[in-house]
Amino acid sequence: MANNENHLMDSIVSLCKRRGFIFQSSEIYGGLSGFWDYGPLGCELKKNIRESWWRNTVQKREDVVGLDASIIMHPRIWEASGHLAGFADPMVDCLECKKRYKADNLCEEQGQKLIKTDKGFALPEGIKCTACGSKAMTEPKAFNLMFRTFVGPVEDETSVAYLRPETAQAIFAQFSNVLSVSRQKVPFGIAQIGKAFRNEINPRNFTFRSREFEQMELEFFVKPGTDKHWHHYWVEERLKWYHSIGLSADSLEKYVYKKDELAHYASACVDIMFKFPFGLQELEGVAARSDFDLSRHQQFSGKSMEYFDQDTNEKFIPHVVEPSAGVDRIALALLCNAYREEWIPKDESMGGVIEAEPGKPVPENYEARTVLKFSPRIAPFKAAVFPLLKNKPELVEKARKIFDTLNNRWPCFYDHTSAIGRRYRRQDEIGTPYGITIDFQTITDNTVTLRDRDTMKQERISADKLTDKLQELLAD
Repeated sequence: MANNENHLMDSIVSLCKRRGFIFQSSEIYGGLSGFWDYGPLGCELKKNIRESWWRNTVQKREDVVGLDASIIMHPRIWEASGHLAGFADPMVDCLECKKRYKADNLCEEQGQKLIKTDKGFALPEGIKCTACGSKAMTEPKAFNLMFRTFVGPVEDETSVAYLRPETAQAIFAQFSNVLSVSRQKVPFGIAQIGKAFRNEINPRNFTFRSREFEQMELEFFVKPGTDKHWHHYWVEERLKWYHSIGLSADSLEKYVYKKDELAHYASACVDIMFKFPFGLQELEGVAARSDFDLSRHQQFSGKSMEYFDQDTNEKFIPHVVEPSAGVDRIALALLCNAYREEWIPKDESMGGVIEAEPGKPVPENYEARTVLKFSPRIAPFKAAVFPLLKNKPELVEKARKIFDTLNNRWPCFYDHTSAIGRRYRRQDEIGTPYGITIDFQTITDNTVTLRDRDTMKQERISADKLTDKLQELLAD
């Protein structure tokens, strides 16, 4: 990464810890690579992402239903899906410093591609260890990414199980049950949000590539021959959702898989990519997977996965279109997209925000401001309430009453410590879109000051109209 990109990513990581978005897991014991804990604000951010996705994908539609399946399932599921035999990444080690790499990532970082061979993979000439510079590397070898565990008191081969590497397979395994109880007809979808686990060789880029993560997946079952139509439909639907949560069109790109890049069973796949500070990376994949999954589970379980279309008297195994997104990656994208460093006038009413330039001094009569410009629907807190002074009972009483009213509707924050300007800065830094200040004029005419995070503009509004005003501003 360039210096500015390094500075940006380091600043975001620092803010996430300082303000309680994301902590290193087991930090007091030195941490555990590839695992992260979400603090108070991170919990709210992820909750808002999940709720927005569920509302958009399930609640507002009549053709999608939900499922919440167990993390550990019968190991035959992973045999049928191909994960036991083929869910592996090529791994290489440096013979000098012993650093371990995911082979394809190491090649990409050095402008080359991993070579496919009849026996597996090979490193192109000239690939070297990025830690010590040595070209003495092991041959790539397959490393299965599934976490292995045991079910029951005896740890032997008869009790082996796996933490799921994706949420999708439970949907396929429960297809017939869900179909029979939901009164759905093809085309229809089954959606699930849940944890998944992959024993990544080289977790990196903060929370982007982790060993424990959360997925939001939809399996949309369609009649064979309609795959192309539904695949295009779901790519566009997913892009609309990303725009609705604050990711602009110019921050996203589509990567359309070439024919030779597709899985053998897939007819199409599009990755929705986001421009992270560390490069253009995948947020979500939308794949047309044919009838591969249902057919494999029919074969391995001996249970029919056929669908009978009463309108046409046809029997068929449905094909599926799968939009699969990561909650953690989306949270990181939203943090990167929202993060700003600005210079603002010490008197906010003067206006004139300037984008900060790293390494340069703050201009005279300006001060530095860090702000997260989240979309209001995604922001952890929707509003913050401030009594101007904490030692004036009449201000505190009124502020608490307003806070209690608003907090019953939306997550809000109450802050009465330090100067009002400093309180504004704290809320700017965690992305709270609106600030409400109760001052002595409030006692006189029942109006409050409503401040906008992005523009810093302030307006007086009747306290009685505050709920309606916020409802309008926060409308979904």
